Amino acid sequence: MATTFATADQAIAQAARIQRVSKSFAGPGGTQLVLDDISLDVAPGEFVTLLGASGCGKSTLLNLVAGLDKPSAGSITTNGRPALMFQEHALFPWLTAGKNIELALKLRGVAKNERRGRAEELLELVRLRGSYGKRVHELSGGMRQRVAMARALAQDSQLLLMDEPFAALDAITRDLLHDELTRIWAETGLSVLFVTHNVREAVRLAQRVVLLSSRPGRVAREWQVDIPQPRRIEDAPVAELSLEITEVLRGEIRRHGQQ
Repeated sequence: MATTFATADQAIAQAARIQRVSKSFAGPGGTQLVLDDISLDVAPGEFVTLLGASGCGKSTLLNLVAGLDKPSAGSITTNGRPALMFQEHALFPWLTAGKNIELALKLRGVAKNERRGRAEELLELVRLRGSYGKRVHELSGGMRQRVAMARALAQDSQLLLMDEPFAALDAITRDLLHDELTRIWAETGLSVLFVTHNVREAVRLAQRVVLLSSRPGRVAREWQVDIPQPRRIEDAPVAELSLEITEVLRGEIRRHGQQ
């Protein structure tokens, strides 16, 4: 089984379609089932957060959607190749912010004489105008993640996969980047599949929250988030829904601990 990246001529109705996907890994104690029979669609322009306890297979599922690994069973189809953003910025320290973005443009086949202008446009989109020539060590943690976001956007994908990209940042910087991501999502019309273990972050950002059960990961429950944007992480409706989801998550963790 594999992830299929549909071309423009093969475009599917969903940004991503995950159909009955399972994933097993061989280990010292035998084969371990990490994901079990997961089906999930991400609609064009939809923002979905994947939530669950540590080790439930969230990142594994994201890697399968990205095509970095193959499912043991089932199928995954996306409209074009997704862009992927990790918790670590993974910028090349010997390149400037702009040149890191230009590398993604080069790999995409953008003409050399167009790359700098496009890189500067993307830096402006993530509110880093004037940072083209700055090296990685000159950037704060939040700025590095903005450059990483610009580099992901440079891939010109309609589906952005994000694996806990703000987890290592302080609370204020993380909150600011929540605002920026929400703005960029609204401006670009991207579909986003965002992995987190932070319940309030999931509710703060998403149109839909999908909870995976503890290992093996299965879709345990989904919530539509009808709270209008812009949202704040401390807003009462965000806190109320977060509390409801947290109680279900606790139940999943307790159930796993009793197995």
